[in-house]
Order: sequence, then structure tokens, then C-alpha cells
Amino acid sequence: MKLTEIFKQNKYSLSFEVFPPKTSDVYDSVKHATEEIARLSPAFMSVTYGAGGGTSQYTLEIAKNIKTEYGVPSLAHLTCVSSTRETVRARIDDFKAAGIENVMALRGDIPQSMQNDDRSNWHYRHAVDLIADIKVSDADFCIGGACYPEVHPESANQKEDIYYLKAKVDAGCDFLTTQMFFDNNLLYNFLYKIRQEGIHVPVVAGIMPITNAKQVERAIHLSGSFMPQRFKTIVDKFGGDPVAMKQAGIAYATDQIIDLFANGVANVHVYSMNKPDVAAAIQANLSDIVGKNA
Repeated sequence: MKLTEIFKQNKYSLSFEVFPPKTSDVYDSVKHATEEIARLSPAFMSVTYGAGGGTSQYTLEIAKNIKTEYGVPSLAHLTCVSSTRETVRARIDDFKAAGIENVMALRGDIPQSMQNDDRSNWHYRHAVDLIADIKVSDADFCIGGACYPEVHPESANQKEDIYYLKAKVDAGCDFLTTQMFFDNNLLYNFLYKIRQEGIHVPVVAGIMPITNAKQVERAIHLSGSFMPQRFKTIVDKFGGDPVAMKQAGIAYATDQIIDLFANGVANVHVYSMNKPDVAAAIQANLSDIVGKNA
């Protein structure tokens, strides 16, 4: 099923993100974790794509397994950092052959070893280039793209960021998923601004449950996320107690999701980090809400 069909149902939906193994020796354990999340029957599951495409085959295998064995619509990530058009074409053909209907088209993080490379001869320098290529291919994918309520780290300002975001939508992006955020007001303000600029595709809110204190630093490093004082207080109080911090982090994420649903954001994607227990706890907290009409 294409994700746009899910969004058209006008119901609250909860989906989860998983990542493939980096090496073959942990494939079975990672596959098991993704299957445990699939058994929760979320609206869909996304499967990430390693930096530089290093785990691309595992992305396909996990996404296909989720879809065929558990009936959960899958969203396979595809990044274009340093990729040639031939490489991307092969990945598209692989996804199509596996029956994957949804692709998340991303530029991808540039590995540290490639930070100083000359990118002028890269076939793809931006996600919009990848989106345009997928759109004109013979694969009838539902195409997703990323958006940043707090501005992309490489954008000069939010106005510029939204300008390039509209270019992605105009190139063929069918829906957008946000980077993690911890203050819902940032998203509400962002949604108002992009709608004013003519971006009307569905926007899925990305929520990251912080279940241990070390994740805070990583979240700030990856996305520059603003941490509200309320959240900082929770980490200060419970960060030293792993069990308490996990419970508090799940509660905070649940509270965010409830507020999003109440304010008209019907589709929420949880960055569950291959943690079935976290995914299950959040879903249980929302069991009487998810699936109801928005």
C-alpha cells in the first residue's frame, strides 16, 4: 500500500523507524527486533539506508520481510551521497522487483571521510535531484522527503530552507517526514509557514523517544534540536537512573504525540531505534486513540 492512501484515511496513525544491521553477524538479531515491531501492526515502518549505501542490501531485505511476512507497509530509504545514476537505478529496480511501493528519497549524511571531497562531479548533490530521477523512472513509487522544523543545518535561514523544500515537492515528493523535535510549537509554526508558501503535501511528525541521557547529546549533534526546559528538567532529574529515564522518556514522547493529535497532526512517525519495548510502550499508551478519526 502506498503511504498516501494511509494518509487519506484521515485517521490518527503511528509508524516506526528501524535500521538495518551494519554487518552480517548481527543481521539475525536486528531482523528479530524489526519483526517484533512489525507484530505491533503499525501504520507503516521505515527502514533506513546506511551512509554511503553501505547497508543498502539489508535495507531491501528488512523492508521486504516486513511487507511480505507481516503485512506492514514498508518505506525503504534511499540516499544519493556519492552514488552514480547507475547505482541508484539498480536500487530502484531492486525495490520495484521486491514489491516496495514507498521510497524515502534523501541526500543522506556525508561521511566524515568525504567532508572535504569535491562534490561538483557528483551525479546527485541534493535530494531534489534524486526525487526528480525517481519520479521520471518507470517505478511507480510513493516518494517521501525530509523536512526540518528547526531549519536544515546547512541552510542560511528558514526562508531559504522552505524555498528548497518546495523545490523537492515540486519535483515529485508526495509527503514529508520531519526531523526529530522536542517542542511541538516549533512544528506548528513550521507548518503554518510552509502552507503559506504553497506546500500542501502530508507532513508526518517525527518523534524521538529519549530513553537514556546520552541520547540527548547525540540528538543535539545530529539535528541541532532545541531542548525545552521542561525536557531538560526531566533529564536532570532522571538521567542517572536508566529505568526511570526510560519511563520518563516514553512518557514525554507520548505526551508530545497526544498534543500533536489533538492539534490536527494526524500522522506521527516514531524513531524507535530497533527497540520493540519502546515502540510497544508508546503504542500501548495510545491504544484508545490510534486508529480513530482525526
